[in-house]
Amino acid sequence: MEDVVEKFDDTLQFAPNGSLLQWSQWQLLDSVLPTGGFAHSFGLEAAIQARLVSGPEDLRTFVTHILENTGSLLLPFIYTLNASPNVETWYKLDKILDATLTNEVGRKASISQGSALLRVAAAVFQEVPSLKTMREMSLTSGAVRFHHAPIFGLVCGLLGLNAETSQKAYMFTTMRDVVSAATRLNLVGPLGAAVLQHQLAASAEELSKKWMNRPVQEACQTSPLLDTVQGCHGYLFSRLFCS
Repeated sequence: MEDVVEKFDDTLQFAPNGSLLQWSQWQLLDSVLPTGGFAHSFGLEAAIQARLVSGPEDLRTFVTHILENTGSLLLPFIYTLNASPNVETWYKLDKILDATLTNEVGRKASISQGSALLRVAAAVFQEVPSLKTMREMSLTSGAVRFHHAPIFGLVCGLLGLNAETSQKAYMFTTMRDVVSAATRLNLVGPLGAAVLQHQLAASAEELSKKWMNRPVQEACQTSPLLDTVQGCHGYLFSRLFCS
């Protein structure tokens, strides 16, 4: 691993270019970016089949708990990588998260989305050449599992997003993807989903502030039941999503 880190030393310098960089930052949050987020329901599909979610009110509660769990468990990884977007920190936090995620379904989903995000970011954001170099050499070395949250924080840091924006952006994309999954599972219509997402913004803001700027040592699960339900996804006889 040390050899790989040394090879990256000359590739991690990136000077943001003001207004042009903003377009890259916005594109990172665009649902059109093919990172595979819409292939996952964050356990919602399993929760519906387990009769834990059966309508819009249950959905509101479910999304709120997902956001709480995301904030408590994953925002510390976003925060740390955003502050130190380098290979050594990335490898270290990736291993920590890999050991932390005991739910195999969620773990595989994290790796799948993280791999897709880095692949897309390396191809799209060519003004940050270190992204392509980091991906290619990490694939060769096999020293990292490519979990999603650390890679999101890494990309945000290299694209010049500050810590607060990066963490809120992760909460936003999580909320967006769960609500989108609810639409495709016929829990709520497209207009109702847009209304619900807007109404949940206040809760998302509150939870973001609650769990923001914490070290990785404080990462924790706040909704173990949701983690258990997501782990049952692989046992569903019929399913639309990967997780």
